[in-house]
Amino acid sequence: MPFPAVVPASAIPPASLLLDARPGPEAFAGSHLPGAVHADLDRFLSSASDPGTDPARGGRHPLPVPAQWAAQLGAWGITPETWVVAYDDANGGNGAARLWWMLRAFGHRRAVLLDGGLQAALAADPAPGASLAPAPPYPGDRWLWPTVTLDQVDRLRLDPAWKVLDVRSRPRYRGETEPIDPVAGHIPGALNLPFAENLDAHGRFKEPDALRRMYREFLAGTSPDHLVVHCGSGVTACHTLLALDLARLGQASLYVGSWSEWCRNPLPRA
Repeated sequence: MPFPAVVPASAIPPASLLLDARPGPEAFAGSHLPGAVHADLDRFLSSASDPGTDPARGGRHPLPVPAQWAAQLGAWGITPETWVVAYDDANGGNGAARLWWMLRAFGHRRAVLLDGGLQAALAADPAPGASLAPAPPYPGDRWLWPTVTLDQVDRLRLDPAWKVLDVRSRPRYRGETEPIDPVAGHIPGALNLPFAENLDAHGRFKEPDALRRMYREFLAGTSPDHLVVHCGSGVTACHTLLALDLARLGQASLYVGSWSEWCRNPLPRA
């Protein structure tokens, strides 16, 4: 059977593990779906909290090493047969799409994002999530979907066969505002298509045909496998990677370090 990238609250697979990907314990403590487990963005979906982590080398949300991720999936009780539903309260942009990408990129096909997020699900009164017993580490040892490094981005941004896509808001891309990182602006040569444009007026993902038209127009003949996607720290970029999957356009590369790594790197870059 096909494995969709997103599901509405009315179509959550039975006995699914619900993972709440919002950062920090306060939001989860305040409200979450019944039976959900907190897959805290900062604690589990990134190694940024590890001692000695330097944002200049990997950005603000570097990926955990594969062995750590395999152990965490096992601790949550996830095996290759487990349905996992990721959600947040920002239409997928606050951790849920990153969680979806990390599961799929690790080889776990039964991973979906909850369309509309926490708000839509609470309104639909879904069944409680499954309670799973811990399992052995997940049978994976590497990220199977493509990622690129700072040095690779520096080279590819100058290659006419490639495109580099910045999915942050237009004001952040233009350098008019920067609420998080120490420097405003964007990677020279990068183009901009905000991840919010993946969504309709109700905060749900647009239909696959609409996404396909939008990204084919953006790509303008560039193959999707020659596309690098980034954001501020490699989190919301996954929202666009999910949209590309919905559009059946294939896998682009994730620049995990994103602007948070690029703008802190001391090397002069024109």
